[in-house]
Amino acid sequence: MSRASQTGQDLPPMSPQPAEASADDPCGAIGGADPDRPFVVAQLGQSLDGRVATATGESRWINRDAALDHLHRLRASVDAVVVGIGTVLADDPMLNVRRVAGRDPARVVIDPAGRLPHGARCLTPDGAPRIVVRACDEGAPTGVEVIRLATGTRLMDPLAIVAALFERGFRRLLVEGGSRTVSQFIDAGAVDRLHVLIAPMILGSGQTGLNLAPIGRLTEARRPRTSVHLLADGDVLFDCDLRSDGRTA
Repeated sequence: MSRASQTGQDLPPMSPQPAEASADDPCGAIGGADPDRPFVVAQLGQSLDGRVATATGESRWINRDAALDHLHRLRASVDAVVVGIGTVLADDPMLNVRRVAGRDPARVVIDPAGRLPHGARCLTPDGAPRIVVRACDEGAPTGVEVIRLATGTRLMDPLAIVAALFERGFRRLLVEGGSRTVSQFIDAGAVDRLHVLIAPMILGSGQTGLNLAPIGRLTEARRPRTSVHLLADGDVLFDCDLRSDGRTA
């Protein structure tokens, strides 16, 4: 997938039979989450060597149809999908559900400085709630809610964003992109599950996926409980329970 995990680009034709839910369904943890607290799943699509784009920024189609089907199943399983402003500016995603059956989630853009174009496709009025999270006084198109959060740095606090969305009834969240936003949410301890979709492709250089705070020793590395799913066309899904190693927000 792309820097934005290929969110909302014009997709290749839908697979005729997207994977159905099963006892080990990687989306099952979302539906079974505790209703009294937020549940956040983040997803990242990358090559075998951990790249989300080439050195020139090209990123379409690292992952294939089954991975895209899974991404749309994730969207259909959550209350809101969250992306950073970089994803919108680079890919102009729609962030709706098209490849599987299901309802469209609310669409949330983290846009601290008010750079979001009013014509962005994710702001299309189609019945799904549309929200921008900002630290500035910039306005938004009619019908788009603005959540204003103070920030003492150039970065917005992921935990504050999750809390603000939870207060508005958005309990199950998908942090879809880009890789920088996903990394910030993981570093903040805001993510419950991480879905990494790996394509059997080697780029050799380019933009890496996760870029977390550095550690000094291997004993500090996270080792989450993980289930592995081989998708129909060869991509591999790693479903990582980030709460299983005892690190909570």
